[in-house]
Amino acid sequence: MALISKKKIPYKINSSLRSYLKRYGREQKLPLKYKDLLRFDNRIPLLDKNNNDTLWETVFYSQSDLREIYENLKVIYADLKTDGDESVIQHLVVDRVDTCTYANTSPFRIRIINKVNDNYDYFYIKNADSSRVYGLELEHLLSPNVLSYITHEDTLVEEHIAGIPGDIFMEFHLNDLNLNPIRLAKEFIKFNERCFARLLGDMHSANFVVIITPDFEDFHYRIRAIDFDQQSYEGSKSVYMPQYFRENNAIIELGIKYMTPESVKQYQKEERTLIGNRIKSEKERLNNLMAVMRKDDNYLPENLVRIKRELNEHHKTDVFTKCKSMAEVLETNLTLLST
Repeated sequence: MALISKKKIPYKINSSLRSYLKRYGREQKLPLKYKDLLRFDNRIPLLDKNNNDTLWETVFYSQSDLREIYENLKVIYADLKTDGDESVIQHLVVDRVDTCTYANTSPFRIRIINKVNDNYDYFYIKNADSSRVYGLELEHLLSPNVLSYITHEDTLVEEHIAGIPGDIFMEFHLNDLNLNPIRLAKEFIKFNERCFARLLGDMHSANFVVIITPDFEDFHYRIRAIDFDQQSYEGSKSVYMPQYFRENNAIIELGIKYMTPESVKQYQKEERTLIGNRIKSEKERLNNLMAVMRKDDNYLPENLVRIKRELNEHHKTDVFTKCKSMAEVLETNLTLLST
């Protein structure tokens, strides 16, 4: 069973990472910062359609602040979605601002509605944590998913990743008559491999979503991470392997039922090959990111000691012993699993 040792320490974005973000268009000047959203003067619990507490709270601003904040939120949404084309915001309204106080980055979630067709979307504004930024960037480079996010000083803006939360999927969709358990189990194996290869931790069921896409004969599944705080931080190997979280047992049991050891190895090899191809296609950018990450000390020394020992045991090698940083551990792990 995977266990997080303690609540993760947030780390600020250093100057080297900031330069990298500017180089690749991730750092942009924003009209509003995270701390501006803290000026709310009231809040109420946000309930779902069944009147259950969502653990989010809807916040309210004074009339003197409301218009300025909401207009700036629409501008940020345009920066995130349309590369700053503000012509789109005339059709947008901010419907709601929610906050989640228990999460590491205490995020704000903004609900945007298009007045033309009543379609809605979300985005998030958070305290910028360098671990999360590395996680977002590695997801963008090494996974099949493209991510849109912006940083500005101590503020991080992220797009909403649509999908069925893993815990909700397991509770309400595993007994669906249209479920293809083999395809779902296959995708979980590949997701597990992606997380372990790039050392993304804490992927229990509340931290990923399941996307169901109808195919011409059946359904296709994609599992996507939605939380990136635990990027290359923990010392326990099992934290980086979703298969060890008991919250994921319902899907894991499908794999045990429908997968053979041979098919598991096949899907692991397939995903490792894809990761290797992404490493080659993004070689320059990934090398630049690793150069920055190697100089960053956004982890606990004792976690580095432990993960080197556990990965040496896992891979039956001693190559991790000489690693001097979490970045070097990550690079070594990627090399072993993708070549």
